[in-house]
This record gives sequence, C-alpha cells and structure tokens, in this order.
Amino acid sequence: MKSNLLSIIYCILLSFSIAQVEAQVIWNPEAQCATDVNGQCVPNTLLSAVPFLTIIPDAIGGGMGDAGGATAVNPYSMHYNSSKLAFADRESSFGLSYTPWLRNLGLTDVFLAYIGGYKRISDQETFGGSFRYFSLGEINFTDINGGPLGSGQPREFELTAAYARKLSPKLSAAVGAKFIYSNLASGQSIGTIDVTSGKAFAADISMTYHSNPDLRGIGTDFAFAASVTNLGSKISYTASAAREFIPANLRLATAYKMNMDEYNTVTFALDLNKLLVPTPYPFGHPEFDDDGDGTADYRQKSTFGGLFGSFADAPGGFGEELKEFAISIGAEYWYDQQFAVRAGYFYENALKGDRQYLTIGLGLKYNVIGIDIAYLAPTNSQRSPLDNTLRFSFTFNGFGDDAQ
Repeated sequence: MKSNLLSIIYCILLSFSIAQVEAQVIWNPEAQCATDVNGQCVPNTLLSAVPFLTIIPDAIGGGMGDAGGATAVNPYSMHYNSSKLAFADRESSFGLSYTPWLRNLGLTDVFLAYIGGYKRISDQETFGGSFRYFSLGEINFTDINGGPLGSGQPREFELTAAYARKLSPKLSAAVGAKFIYSNLASGQSIGTIDVTSGKAFAADISMTYHSNPDLRGIGTDFAFAASVTNLGSKISYTASAAREFIPANLRLATAYKMNMDEYNTVTFALDLNKLLVPTPYPFGHPEFDDDGDGTADYRQKSTFGGLFGSFADAPGGFGEELKEFAISIGAEYWYDQQFAVRAGYFYENALKGDRQYLTIGLGLKYNVIGIDIAYLAPTNSQRSPLDNTLRFSFTFNGFGDDAQ
C-alpha cells in the first residue's frame, strides 16, 4: 500500500529518532536539565541512526520484556550476545522471526524479518550467522508544497557473522562482524543536496560465564553475560551532512534456571542496556556548540570518542547517566520441554525515551520444531509501534540434546 503523510512522518521518526525542539527549551543549571516554558525538565533522549538494529527480533525475548543476553541458546542469540553460542547443546539450529510494525496505523507493508542460525563445529567452537531486514513500506514523496516527487520503498538490512569459543568449561567469548545498509530516500534531494543510501561496518564483542550448581538437589543453570554490539563506523545519507552514530549498545545480563523436576523448568532473566553514543547537549547549554560552527558538538565526536565518552558526558552528571540504562526483566516456564509461558517488563526512564511496557508470550515445541508468539502492552501513555501486535518466531532445531 502507499502510505500517507502521517505514515511518512512515523517512518522518519523511526529512522532518525525525535530531535529536541531547540527554540523552546533552555538549560537550567540548578535543575541540571533542559526545561520548557513551564520550567519542567524535557526529554534528552539518546539519538542515533539505523535504530532498527536495536529492535528485538524474536518472540522469545520479546515475550520476556526484551531480556535475552544470558538465557538459553537459540537462533536469535546473536542479537543479544553471540558468546553464549559456545554453550549450545545442539549441533545446529535455524530460526525465522517476523514482527509486524505500526499495525495500529493500518499499515501492512512495514515489518521486521530476521533469519538466524548457528552450527557447532567442535565442543569448543560455534559459528553463527543472521540477516535482519526492515521494510518501511511504500512511500509517496512530496515537495514542500505537496507536489509529487515519485514514490520509493525505504528498506534497511544487517548481515552478521559470529564466532564463539569456550575459553574454559565455564567461560566463553565471541566476536562478530556485520554490514549495515540503510536506504530511506535514495534518489531524492533536500534542496541541492542529494540523498543517498547509508552504509556502515560494525563489530560485536561478548563474553559469557555459565555454571551448573546443584542447590539442595535442584538442578540449576546460572549465567552472566556482557556484550557490546554495533560498535562501528558512523553513517551518513548525504555527501555533505555530518555523519551520525549507529546504536552501539552495552548489555549486561544474567539468568537463573531451575529444573524443579523432570517436567517443570523456570527461568528468571535480567538485562541492563545502555546506548554507547554521546548524550545530546540541549540547546542553550554552554557546550551545545562550543566551537561555534553551527553543528552540535556531540554530533562531531569520533566513533571511539563517543563510545568512551558516553559513560561520563551527560549534562546532568552521574544521575543522568544512570537514567540511560534500560531495564528488562523476564520469566519463562517450560512444561515437559513442550509448552512455555513467558512474561516480562521493560522500563526506560521518562527523560530517556519513556518506553515502559509489559510483555507476554507462549511457546510450543514438537520434536525439532518450535513456534513462539509474543504480545506487548504499554503501561504508560507512550505509544509503541508494536501496540496490539503479535510477533512470531519459528525454530528448527538440529540434532543433539535439548537446549532448553
């Protein structure tokens, strides 16, 4: 279908995030935040290009509040943490996931698709690969007066390969490489500036600690993981514009699984996420444009300058830095390794995006085939592109023991 103007606006917001309305806010040194005309702190959300890289691709993690950094290995593990692939119990696994996007607007051609899988080549080594595709549907472009400029089909994709290895029986590490392509309005122009497709290269680095303590006769699994994903070059859609940061992300995760008996298993998971990109300085702050070249200074930082500076660059100090961590809490129950129920909660500070929602999910496994679904329900007034939407994942497990 061809999207109307409202749909185009939503696509732009998804691709570039919401910029601050600079003329309406001022920096308040006492409150350590930017305030509006009523003196209230306004959001200071972290901004990046290609935010589709941060969308949870599967219905398993999607049913657990977006937690998945230290949970059981599956074909979607590379989004969260590639190093846990080294602990895969199966020789191979393949998965396909489909996430409709903006269905509340009546759009049927905007979606995220993800294909992933892994192959264990020895007791110590595992290779993985994935392909993520984000379609923004068909859009009618117009000029400032509403005149037609043709139509286009914005789309983005990411191609990833990963290698995971056990460093000891309880510790693993992994590296991944990825190519990112983003075509939002290629062939169009902004004044005299031609819009092109954006391209970037990135890497993932991760480690996992995994143990199987026996507590009072109850078989348990404990895992702790740390990963940095999307660590790579900046991206631009024009030849003259400043290049933008891609969403490098730090994930700290832990999971605890209890095998209560031969039929019942419960897992609890916790993930903390922080984007490793510069915190914007609000308009009016003394360091917004210190060099006076007309471009916000935080946008001009180098890739590594933005990465390492992201832990101590918030204009509101350490308190604001802590607000940049998003929290995912999830739980999963399996009965007889055939039927699963999941639930979770995702929290993001009101000044850093304000995404807050509950999730639920179901899983069904028969022999080597698995089907999972997830549903999201916002708990505040912040609307989500996944409102009233079911997302689906299909998994084919190869030979070997059950990874659950």
